[in-house]
Amino acid sequence: MAFPATIRFTPLKFPVQFQLISPKSSQSTLFSKTLNFKHFRVNASTSVSSSNVSVANKPSTLKKNDYWQWKFSDKSINIYYEEHEKEGSQPSKNMLMIPTISDVSTMEEWNLVVSEILEQDVDKNFEVTLVDWPGLGNSDRPKLDYTADVMEKFLADLINSPVSPVFKPGNDLVVVGGGHAATMTVLAAKKGLVKPAAIIAVAPTWAGPLPIVFGRDTNMESRYGLLRGTLRAPALGWMMYNVLVSNENAIQSQYKSHVYADPANVTPEIVQSRYALTKKEGARYVPAAFLTGLLDPVKSREEFLDIFASMEGNIPVLVVSTSGAPKRSKAEMEALRGAKGVTKFVEVPGALLPQEEYPKAVAEEIQKFLLEI
Repeated sequence: MAFPATIRFTPLKFPVQFQLISPKSSQSTLFSKTLNFKHFRVNASTSVSSSNVSVANKPSTLKKNDYWQWKFSDKSINIYYEEHEKEGSQPSKNMLMIPTISDVSTMEEWNLVVSEILEQDVDKNFEVTLVDWPGLGNSDRPKLDYTADVMEKFLADLINSPVSPVFKPGNDLVVVGGGHAATMTVLAAKKGLVKPAAIIAVAPTWAGPLPIVFGRDTNMESRYGLLRGTLRAPALGWMMYNVLVSNENAIQSQYKSHVYADPANVTPEIVQSRYALTKKEGARYVPAAFLTGLLDPVKSREEFLDIFASMEGNIPVLVVSTSGAPKRSKAEMEALRGAKGVTKFVEVPGALLPQEEYPKAVAEEIQKFLLEI
C-alpha cells in the first residue's frame, strides 16, 4: 500500500508522502524510526490496509488451491492460486482477480468480494481464480531483478499459457485488479499481450512512492538505486526492511492512517496476517523494486490516460474509485472520470483497499457491470 513519510537525502531535505505498500500512486506509510546511512536518512512511520472482517473468513466456494509453475529465465517459480466456483443454470463467467502490488500484497484482499459475488448470484455459473504475484503473497520469492516488464510477462503468461490455471479457450476472461495490477493489465492489453473480455480496475494507480515525490532525474535515479541495493543486501537490507515494513506497529499505522478509510476496521488479526508475509524468505525484493519505481507501468499521467484511451471500442473497462483515497491517489483516479476508454466510472467507500474494507460495495459494482457489458 503506500506511506506518508519523511525522506531526507543528505544534504537535501524533503518532507514527503510516499507509498511503499500498495500500488496506489499516492499512498503513504509513516516510519517511526530513523536510519542513518552514508548518503541518506529516512524518517518514517508506516501505513497499510485492513478489513473489518476476519481475514480467515474464506469463501465457501473453494474448489482447488495449488501452485502453478511459472517458467521465467532459468527459474521455475511456484505461483500460488485458488479456484472458486459456483454452479448455476446460465453460461459460465470466468474471472481472474489479482491483488495490488505492495509490501504485503496478498490475494486475501479479494476473499470477501468472491464470497459476495458467488453467494448472491445463485443462477449464474461463476469461476473465479485468485493468484498471488511472483515474489509476493504465498508465491515463491526468488531474488530476481523485479521490474514492471517482469510482472507484465508473468501476467501475459498466466493468461495465455495453455497449462495456466486461468487459461480458457476464447476471450471470455474478465480480469479484476487493484492499484498497479489494474494499470498493468490495461497496458498489457494495449500492447496486445492479453485480450480479456473486460477489465475491472479497482483504485488504479501507476506511480511508486519515491518517483512521484522526487521525480526521475539522473541524480534521483542513482539514489533510488542506492536505496534499492541497500534493501536487497543480506544484513543491512533486513535491518532496514524491519524498520520500514516488517514490524507490527508500522503495519498497523499504515492501515489506520490511510489504506483503510475507517481505522476501526484495523484488527489485530489482519495486522498479524500481513506481518507474517513480511517474514517470508525473499520478502524484501519486490518492495525494494516497488518503492523505487521499478514496478511503475507508466511514467506520467499522460501515459496513464493514453493506455486507458486505447481500450475505446476494444475492451470494456470499469474503473472503481474510492471516496476516501489519499489526495495524490485520488487525483489519479479522478483523472479517469469521463476519460476516453473508460466504459463506466463509479465511486465506492474506502481508501486504498476498498475490495477488502468494503467488499460488498465493490462486489455490487462488479456484478452490475458484468450485467451491462
